[in-house]
Amino acid sequence: MKLTKEIILAALSNITLPNEEQNLVESGALKNIQIFGADVELDVEIKNPTLQYKKKVEVDCLKAIHDYAYEKAKVKVNLIINAPQQETQIKGNPIPGVKNIVAVSSAKGGVGKSTIAANLAVGLSDLGYKVGVIDADIYGPSMHIMFGLEGATPEAIQIDGKSKIKPLESYGVKLLSIGFFAQSQQAVVWRGPMASKALNQLLWDTHWGELDYLVVDLPPGTGDIHLSLVQSIPLTGAVVVSTPQNIALADAKKGVNMFRMDSIDVPVLGMVENMAYFTPEELPNNKYYIFGKEGAKGLAEQMNIDLLAEIPLVQSVREAADAGRPAVLQGATPIAIELLNMAKNVVAAIEKRNTTLAPTKAVELTNSKGCSTK
Repeated sequence: MKLTKEIILAALSNITLPNEEQNLVESGALKNIQIFGADVELDVEIKNPTLQYKKKVEVDCLKAIHDYAYEKAKVKVNLIINAPQQETQIKGNPIPGVKNIVAVSSAKGGVGKSTIAANLAVGLSDLGYKVGVIDADIYGPSMHIMFGLEGATPEAIQIDGKSKIKPLESYGVKLLSIGFFAQSQQAVVWRGPMASKALNQLLWDTHWGELDYLVVDLPPGTGDIHLSLVQSIPLTGAVVVSTPQNIALADAKKGVNMFRMDSIDVPVLGMVENMAYFTPEELPNNKYYIFGKEGAKGLAEQMNIDLLAEIPLVQSVREAADAGRPAVLQGATPIAIELLNMAKNVVAAIEKRNTTLAPTKAVELTNSKGCSTK
């Protein structure tokens, strides 16, 4: 079948974008069509910059062309954002309704940071608190899998006349992840500014409602996402995760020092030592220190911060994460008790921090010429 511009226009006239009265063609949102055999490239102008809205437009265009034009067409949609400026929320202010924002950081990948963040959030919910999670690991999101929400998509809702993302909910926790908007096999290849913009959308274009705790799962390292976060919102504090291994501890130390920089000054609530030891199921009284012994405990003492938990290396934790049901929900098992105690220790650390320290302010970094980069 030979595709023509007329055929594509006819197919796209079946689409009406949300909050628009006319179809895609009549509204003027369709700016350009290019056809190269079975390849179709569209330029579409939209007014709503939120991630879920952009994804819906892409999917609707692709489906319309496949259903009404040619099912084997390869469709690429270029979105042109023409959104009105919103001044109702100023970056750097607290998120309305959110009492405490806790960043979970590792500085090094592969230490189980996301697993700790997921179990912390569910543990807090199990203790009776209202909890939300932002998966800020833009390049390697995993929270949607750990919460059993793979393949799910958040909806848009109207709040005070503005379109907001409604977080999905699992195990009593509200969740938003870039993983909801990227295909499971799709690599997120973004430069720093694009990733930072995506993080700000997750923060500010979402209706979180009333929360006692918002847990932010940060990517490994100490880069753009971390700086964007501390510039965008005032963090209550940070939890740093590490294994006992010296290589991991070296990075964990850098992570602690990043939050302690004079220009950032975010309180470090404490450290969590993950994979602290291994106990085989058949030898419950034995402990094998595969990655070293009490390394994070020693670093916490050296840096004068609390050790919030020593989480053992347990097969059921990995299995629970893969199954989309965090291990803290495993009842009265030793690992579930350890994880719940971690959540209790984080609550105690936050209460202590809020009693003894003034509220954190969002960071306003300056460049070498003294100009604000906020």
